[in-house]
Amino acid sequence: MSKTFRIAIIGCGGIANGKHMPALSKRPNAQMVAFCDIIEERAVEAKEKYGAEGAKVYTDYQELLKDKTIDIVHVCTPNDSHAEIAIAALESDKHVMCEKPMAKTAADARRMVEAAERTGKKLTVGYNNRFRSDSQYLKKVCEDGTLGEVYYAKAHAIRRRAVPTWGVFLDEEKQGGGPLIDIGTHALDLTLWMMDNYEPAVVLGSSFHKLGGKENAANSWGPWDPAKFTVEDSAFGMIKMKNGATIVLESSWAINMTQIGEAKCTLCGTEGGADMWDGLNINGEKHSRLYEQKIELNAGGVAFYDGETVRDIDLEMQLWLEAIEQDKDPVVTPKQACVVSEILEAIYESARTGQAVVFE
Repeated sequence: MSKTFRIAIIGCGGIANGKHMPALSKRPNAQMVAFCDIIEERAVEAKEKYGAEGAKVYTDYQELLKDKTIDIVHVCTPNDSHAEIAIAALESDKHVMCEKPMAKTAADARRMVEAAERTGKKLTVGYNNRFRSDSQYLKKVCEDGTLGEVYYAKAHAIRRRAVPTWGVFLDEEKQGGGPLIDIGTHALDLTLWMMDNYEPAVVLGSSFHKLGGKENAANSWGPWDPAKFTVEDSAFGMIKMKNGATIVLESSWAINMTQIGEAKCTLCGTEGGADMWDGLNINGEKHSRLYEQKIELNAGGVAFYDGETVRDIDLEMQLWLEAIEQDKDPVVTPKQACVVSEILEAIYESARTGQAVVFE
């Protein structure tokens, strides 16, 4: 019989309601027993919708962490509080899933890695795009050698006009940046994971605030307030790894480009290549001829039925709880997520100074 985990949610806003709580509610071995938010009404609403019998509501996460019956904490707060809360939860003998990015700064991310190692508790970061069906398939392709050595890649996180206008997304102090740290982080994590390469050598970056000052701009969520738009509207980086492999990362919330897509990657290897544009595509050479292959990821096969598919966030939660129950590494390890944060910070630093950032 599987153990039933008692789980606390800290931060009951958009990402908790859109991802964590709905996915956890489907797990038969998960009970959400505590909800914390600085806006008490949010925590109350979350408890009423997702709470187990006797679930409690808090406005102070430190009070929540005193409950020794809680097994797991999910941190769903703004970026600047990720490290503080996650470390406190680890030190209170709880496993932690922290929403992406790992932390606002690389130093905080490293502190989180150290806390997990010191306490022996599990720590993971919510890079749910690893769990999509195309990502899972492409990871197998990379592992079986179909692509050979991947020496060049692109990480794509491009929105033409989709600036989030709610919460603290436009607040540099709370978030640490704009599209690079928000959606670029997903694309970079996915690309590094496919390449299984976490040793950056040199990073060169650029960031721009070219469209953020526009009044009454076209935008998916309505016009943004230019006065509050304190982060970049696009950022780009070139990452050279220690083995010579090179990654180009592109991220934007607003840019004049029509080829858009988030959390996608393009991989170029010695034996073949792959991309996630218009589905999952593999290319290469066989018997002195070039080939292109589109992977069919639809689970159907019969008329009027698409088949059973597992959503990325559901698989993410399933494998996270399995990692704890079976005492194995989570799919997203703290050290992997920390490297993502270190590279993102290097892109911002390079953009600010105009100089490349060299990793020791």
